[in-house]
Amino acid sequence: MDKAIFAGGCFWCTEAVFQRVKGVEQVKSGFCGGRIKNPPYREVVQGRTGHAEAIEITYDSEVVSYKDLVAVFMATHDPTTLNRQGYDVGTHYRSAIFYLNDQQENTARDYVKNLEDKAVYPDPVVTEIAAATIFYPAEDIHNDYYNNNREQGYCQVIIDPKIKKLMTGFKELVK
Repeated sequence: MDKAIFAGGCFWCTEAVFQRVKGVEQVKSGFCGGRIKNPPYREVVQGRTGHAEAIEITYDSEVVSYKDLVAVFMATHDPTTLNRQGYDVGTHYRSAIFYLNDQQENTARDYVKNLEDKAVYPDPVVTEIAAATIFYPAEDIHNDYYNNNREQGYCQVIIDPKIKKLMTGFKELVK
């Protein structure tokens, strides 16, 4: 199994999307890219730690490629808004790809360059591409949030459209 780490706003959103991708065995919500050890959620969301809300994906690269994961990631959030996804604002909601090796870094940089070259978005892509720091799992209440709370307004208004983008744009990758 391989791992990937992405930050695309609220981790509840990215977790829910990637749980539905073929070859993804596990998705954990947590924090990456900051400067303190074992950051608690309440400190991260106040912007005190430098961490982004992120997900760590464990996946089978024989079923789904890292490039496909990057494609899903880029298409299911807005990679052109700096430190913001919808109503969620702050550096902890930044768009980031935290690579774990040179191959992941090259794949991410090539993918973003291709988006820019093709002018896929009207604004520049601001997704940070950085070496992964330690990934710290979030408190248990944050894991599997969407699946356990679909009736919540946030889930219906913010997460459901992201899942719809996955279902319509990446049918071949959906479990």
